[in-house]
Amino acid sequence: MGKTIAEKIFDAHRVDEPFPDAHVLRLDRVFCHEITTPIAITDLMARGLDRVFDPTKIKAVIDHVTPAKDSKTAEQEKILRDWSRRHGIKDFFDVGRNGVCHAIFPEKGFIRPGYTVIMGDSHTCTHGAFGAFAAGTGTTDLEVGILKGVCAFHFPKTIKMVVKGELKPGVYAKDLILNIIRELTVNGATNMVIEFTGPVVDAMSMESRMTLCNMAIEAGGTCGICYPDMTTVEYLWEHIKDEFVSKEAALSEYSKWVSDSDADYEEIREFDVSDLEPMVTFGYKPDQVKTVAEMAGTKVDQIYIGSCTNGRIEDLRIAASILKNKKISDAVRAIVSPASPEVYALALKEGIIEIFHEAGFCVTNPTCGACLGMSNGVLADGEVCASTTNRNFNGRMGKGGTVHLMSPATAAATAIAGTITNSHIFKA
Repeated sequence: MGKTIAEKIFDAHRVDEPFPDAHVLRLDRVFCHEITTPIAITDLMARGLDRVFDPTKIKAVIDHVTPAKDSKTAEQEKILRDWSRRHGIKDFFDVGRNGVCHAIFPEKGFIRPGYTVIMGDSHTCTHGAFGAFAAGTGTTDLEVGILKGVCAFHFPKTIKMVVKGELKPGVYAKDLILNIIRELTVNGATNMVIEFTGPVVDAMSMESRMTLCNMAIEAGGTCGICYPDMTTVEYLWEHIKDEFVSKEAALSEYSKWVSDSDADYEEIREFDVSDLEPMVTFGYKPDQVKTVAEMAGTKVDQIYIGSCTNGRIEDLRIAASILKNKKISDAVRAIVSPASPEVYALALKEGIIEIFHEAGFCVTNPTCGACLGMSNGVLADGEVCASTTNRNFNGRMGKGGTVHLMSPATAAATAIAGTITNSHIFKA
């Protein structure tokens, strides 16, 4: 019997199995940010265990509230900052050099096919787009990871999603993953790996694959994962070119992290997306999804384009193509947050920032702030946001606020109309 990519990664990283279905894996990366890691740091210090297993394998960033908005968040940032300096963690991205963790870490080449990665953040599953096993963990597991470089997991069952057909113009990875979550439900992949495969996924950019994997957690998944291919190699090439004689050699090495044709799956689902329409959430769960056409005319107060789901340069380009030479509705306010300094710089160079400015958007520094209702775009009670983020929980972006999740294209069109609107209306 063959093996899935997750099973292959487990076999290559297993260091102990202390009791049935407890697999202790060696970690290739431990990622940290200023919301969850300071709790782990202070607890380790209180236990007299202020150590790190390998400062070169730990990467840290201040991204959730940046710059600090009050004394409490400033203190959290100080704890992470001091800890990184104390332990010689070279890859620490402070204010001004920082970006959204699940955008900046892949940009820096910190993710490779076959890696094991943990972080105290549920959307760590994003990094599975590179053919890695990446999972969000709680504080205790994060502490062990920091201290010992290992983490324990149950053996991964896998659901395979085979995506066929061809996405229509105006339909994007965000629409696809919202539809998949609707089909699976928020509990449909609990404690499982979701494999995204098929010709539609093969044709996607790394940015789009990251969007798919980012929201695997919203169906209960531990990790979303894609097979590494030449698209993966091209994305990573600047960081791996000294390790391989050619891109073909890199592809040959990374191809071992692909599921076998006779691998055993918990479930296999096929999707033909040829007729898929732009999608949007309603209510307060990510599996409450309708077509944009069904939600058309729904009033919103704020539009937000950004986050670890849809704040990359591809996303900004899509939104800008709709916003060019247009103005947002007087009935709404709109915010865009490029996910990293690199994205911001590219958007500036390509004239995208100017397009957003002229349309009436507020352009902010890279931050997670609005996504989780902490800064840079918090909603008032009763307000509604059209957002490219990943969660529409009750009060997610502000107490009493409602969030409709959608693609950057739909968000841009909604900004112009002032109500939920299909982007094809504004395409040239």
